[in-house]
Amino acid sequence: MKKRVAIASFFVSTMICTAAFAMPEMAADMGIKGPDELPPITGKVVESLNSSGYTYLLLEKGGKKQWVAIPELYIKAGDEVELQGGVDMGEFTSKPLGRKFEQIIFSNGPTENFNKQRKESAHKGVDMSVPAPGNKGGAKVVEGLKVDKAPGENSYSIAEVLQQRASLKDRKIVVRGQVIKASIGIMGKNWIHIADGSGKAGSKLVVTTSDSPNVGDIVTASGTFHIDVDFGGGYFYDSIMEDAAVK
Repeated sequence: MKKRVAIASFFVSTMICTAAFAMPEMAADMGIKGPDELPPITGKVVESLNSSGYTYLLLEKGGKKQWVAIPELYIKAGDEVELQGGVDMGEFTSKPLGRKFEQIIFSNGPTENFNKQRKESAHKGVDMSVPAPGNKGGAKVVEGLKVDKAPGENSYSIAEVLQQRASLKDRKIVVRGQVIKASIGIMGKNWIHIADGSGKAGSKLVVTTSDSPNVGDIVTASGTFHIDVDFGGGYFYDSIMEDAAVK
């Protein structure tokens, strides 16, 4: 019974804090400072975890470490961040992660200043609409080339991936197709566009990988499929395969 009361109390307090942050007038009535009134949270990312629409960041500053949770965002270990001030929730257990945090702060995410910095440095100014320096070129791309789906389990055509994107979220999948564009060495990854001639004209899937296929190659890519990924600086992907093995 005590456990149920504690859980209920936690969710009530979370809802109150969230509502207060969303409605400044409510925050003022309750004596709670809004995110604009709280000092920003800064530090270097030591660890980053994504789960159920949230990103959990272990920040280090001045020799001290602190966990902060924000709406899901692409941030990696080593990044210096500036986040909006948040609510200290104390002890918190994340069921999706299966992890208990002794203390954690919930923040609404990056400050406007940090978002501006991310935009200015996104992909180091590289235009993702054209092959980046370092692209190895290769065979001629055949528009609309029909490529058979890879055999085996968890294999999909690109049309199927895009049609079933919601149900395939965060799952390991396999696709086969022709590399129609490749940008090498951006944010420590290679970004390739794969098409297999399925679905609507121009259908393709963006894949990040440490492998370096040539444009024109017929490849099989296996990795984790994600949806609605925001890398900052205007680089938003509604469908993307990340950290793929490409052969």
